[in-house]
Amino acid sequence: MRITVRPGRVPPEHPDGYRGRVRDPNVSRSEAGQLSVTRRGDDLRRLRAERFDVLVIGGGVTGAGAALDAASRGLKVALVEARDYAAGTSSRSSKLIHGGLRYLEQLEFHLVHEALTERGLLATRLAPHLVRPVPFLVPLPAGRGLRDLPGRFFRRSYYGAGVATYDAFAGIFGGGRGMPLHRHLTREGARRIFPSLRADALAGAIRYYDGQVDDARLVVTLARTAASLGATVVTSARAVGLIRQAREVTGVRVRDLEAPAGSPDAEFEVRARTVIAATGVWSDDMSRMLNDVGLRRGVRVRASKGVHLVVPRSAITGETGLILRTATSVLFVIPWGGHWIIGTTDTDWRLDRSHPAATAKDIDYLLDHVNAVLDRPLTTADIEGVYAGLRPLLAGEADSTSKLSREHAVVEPMLGLLLVAGGKYTTYRVMASDVVDRAVHRLGWTRPSRTADLPLLGADGYAATWRDRADLARRHGVPVGVVEHLLERYGTLTRDLLALIDADPLQGSPLAGAPEYLAAEVTYAARAEGALHLEDVLTRRTRISFETSHRGLDSAEHAAELMGAVLGWDAAARAREVAHYRARVEAERQSQLMADDVAADAARLGAPDVRGFAADRGVDGDVVELPSSPR
Repeated sequence: MRITVRPGRVPPEHPDGYRGRVRDPNVSRSEAGQLSVTRRGDDLRRLRAERFDVLVIGGGVTGAGAALDAASRGLKVALVEARDYAAGTSSRSSKLIHGGLRYLEQLEFHLVHEALTERGLLATRLAPHLVRPVPFLVPLPAGRGLRDLPGRFFRRSYYGAGVATYDAFAGIFGGGRGMPLHRHLTREGARRIFPSLRADALAGAIRYYDGQVDDARLVVTLARTAASLGATVVTSARAVGLIRQAREVTGVRVRDLEAPAGSPDAEFEVRARTVIAATGVWSDDMSRMLNDVGLRRGVRVRASKGVHLVVPRSAITGETGLILRTATSVLFVIPWGGHWIIGTTDTDWRLDRSHPAATAKDIDYLLDHVNAVLDRPLTTADIEGVYAGLRPLLAGEADSTSKLSREHAVVEPMLGLLLVAGGKYTTYRVMASDVVDRAVHRLGWTRPSRTADLPLLGADGYAATWRDRADLARRHGVPVGVVEHLLERYGTLTRDLLALIDADPLQGSPLAGAPEYLAAEVTYAARAEGALHLEDVLTRRTRISFETSHRGLDSAEHAAELMGAVLGWDAAARAREVAHYRARVEAERQSQLMADDVAADAARLGAPDVRGFAADRGVDGDVVELPSSPR
């Protein structure tokens, strides 16, 4: 028997009009959103026992955003992620929330409008503790004598008009600007704020502002905010097959990658009225699961590799970032705390998608282009860290990935299964809203998206807490700098970490090998942020893996000890986590010495994944046919 729901009507199994799980009003948002190991066990039981309105596959920014959007509308929501939150593309970006200046040049005004609107919302309302302004210079190249005066005038006018249009879009459509206006600078003015720029390569510059974010922290915060509204969110839970009745998807077969080997509970079925696949560069895998029933694949996604270098702040003297044009992409030099991030490349990638590898060629490309404008060239000896990520671009006719659209698509290749793909990090909320709109339409639910007005955890009261940070530091007996560091990473959730320090002063000590971070941050990651493995903490909850020249090796044992105290690791488990992490770092270092992608990929795959499944080069699941039965 099939229940038919008319638009605007509440299905009979939800007579009260609320599909989700009401949070106890006596429990704070922070507590309700804690992703502890105990919470994971409870959520695994819910996955096995309950039927969900929406099941999201994928714990990147779009998947976490979709789970939050659906939960905020009152739907009963679950999310499963094969590895860790933001383990793929969403932790390996340029760390920018931006409108995309180059889209103006490509006349994609709607993309700029959309992205600047989202930038304004994030910086002023949704996540002001995670998204903040960062200034950039657009250097104007020097010409050759008086004969190039018309060319110099044209370039300043051309770039100036572009940046002015960018500011105009932000002011008119930006949903709360949150960023200062642009300004033209002379050669001398540009070199005053960025002394490392070569004088002979510069005729002047334009300064403008965009937004900066710790991408992995934003995704974790999205997942925690969804959990605070009742969503079931589980990492290390890999979707290995779709379940269907006739020609409708009714659930997903999931493998718990933390279950003991041979456990009968390792694989189970999750029932759902609608499945949303927000799987990024793995989108084609979801489509291939449907091949046996002869359905269209829906969307095709091409993976574009972007490589970034990290160098110490002392290697370059400047107060702003830089944006430079290259023959194939845009190159950013971005201030990042005590470091600079330099990126990115833009090349096709067809190899292992879980662990994209940077090559020596990628590193040389970035150094060559940034050195063209610096008065002191950088060398490989300056590099502290390297990371590579894959952008999921909608496949098209363009030969170059840099020319493929950054728009997104939502398709329903089979009843009950929605795929969302493409887009860019900045517009995750729009993608999430669009795919959940489709889901609620088929469920007969009319409540619109609320996420444009829903502050993420840590955002409520942030401005007042920042203003009173000196008093907060005094009350907890810590330096003001410590409170500022925590506020810019956790917002008003900083009080949770200060409570850890109050209870145990050793939690306020610096982490070994990474004095920018506190021991409490590792403890909190395991206790409240869903971190299950050492890599989760050193690579994503903190950014130690690319911010230190030792790539986190000097911090591994201390971090494992802190995590182990929360997660119940014995000495053998701690040693195993450290060994896995060391192998990962060594494999990445070896890959970065290789001349081409194939060799680099082979080197990177030399380290086994800590979650115990093979590198994701395909799909080992299938579609399970269930006998027809009443629902």
